[in-house]
This record gives sequence, C-alpha cells and structure tokens, in this order.
Amino acid sequence: MNIVFLGPPGAGKGTQAEKLAHTYSIPHISTGDILREEIKAGTDLGKLAQSYIDDGNLIPDDVAGGIIKNRLQKDDAGGGYILDGFPRTVPQAEMLEKLLEEMGSGLDRVVYLDASPEVIVPRLSGRRVCKQCGKIYHIKNMPSAEEGVCDVCGGETYQRPDDRPEAIRQRFQVYRDKTADLIEWYDKKGLLTRFNADIVKEETFDELKELFDRIEEGNGH
Repeated sequence: MNIVFLGPPGAGKGTQAEKLAHTYSIPHISTGDILREEIKAGTDLGKLAQSYIDDGNLIPDDVAGGIIKNRLQKDDAGGGYILDGFPRTVPQAEMLEKLLEEMGSGLDRVVYLDASPEVIVPRLSGRRVCKQCGKIYHIKNMPSAEEGVCDVCGGETYQRPDDRPEAIRQRFQVYRDKTADLIEWYDKKGLLTRFNADIVKEETFDELKELFDRIEEGNGH
C-alpha cells in the first residue's frame, strides 16, 4: 500500500507513521531523513541539496523530487510505504503523480491528520531536546528523570526556539496557508481521508489501522 501522510507540525505524523510502518512491515519514508542521508552519503543529489541549504534557499521541487524518486525505487519500498513530508504543494503532488505513473504505480490513500492549535501548542511547547545526543522528551508526557538532564547521556535538555508557543502558532498558520490547495487537490481526486489528531494517540492509531486493513483488503474508501 502506498500512502502519503499530511498534517501540521505536532499532529503526530511521525509517531503514527512509525507504528503503522512497523505493523505492516513497510518503510516510513521521511523526506527530512532522506535528505540528511543523501547529504551524509555525499551523493550528487545530496551535494546539490546542500548547496541550496548553504545559500539559505529552499530546495527546488525538481531536486526534492529526484531524492524521492531514488528512495521509492529501493527494494524495501516495493511492497508499499508511508511517505511523510512530501508533497507539500500542488506542483510537488503533480510531480509525485507523474513519477509514480512512470513507475507503474500510484497512491492508495492520502491521510490528513488534522489538529487544532489549541492542542498542538501545548503538545510541542512541552518538548525538550538533549543538546548532546538529541533524545526528545516532553515535560508532561515523557519527562526526563531529572528536569533539564538527559536520562541517556546526562546532557542538558532545552526548548528549541521553534517550539516556543508564538513560533508554533506561526508554523501552524504557515502550514495551513501553504497546504490548503494541496488538501483540496487530493480531496477532489477522492484520495483524501481526514482524521482528528486532537484525540488520544491510541484512538487515532486504531482508526488508522482500520483504514490500512481496508486498503490491504482492496477497499480503502
């Protein structure tokens, strides 16, 4: 099954995608992770992407599309995947559609995890990250044993600037503005399924699993 996950920062895309990927033995393809891997490996695409990043520019659609194409052609994606972080715009969605057609494939569903700022702000603003090893905590849901100290390496935990409430609200609005057309585009194609990501994670997972089961059975609507 080939699935795209959409949703604002803090909606739980990564958490749900990881659990579902494990349940159905398909890869969770995070575009951010791919990009870091390409850059670390020093591939031509990675070097090209790094040049844009170094200049403070966004990576062009054709470069992002090339990176996605490389990843989707790997053997582990042959039985399906969950694509998280791409597409973000209608032109990127059109590019993905064309790419999949060339591969003799297509999308089964586009999952939109919709969450409100009232839920997202406290969810993200409570996040703390270890400066040394990068482990993520949450002051309410998953605190470290000692406040401000990482359980793993003893490093200092801190709140990232973009996890402050005012920054989160800004990121949320930017996401909504940029992806409104994309949501509508997939909706018109009959591919979009919306989920309320404000509810408890376990409930969202159960609902998502029901959808994935229907897709496996050949009835994903």
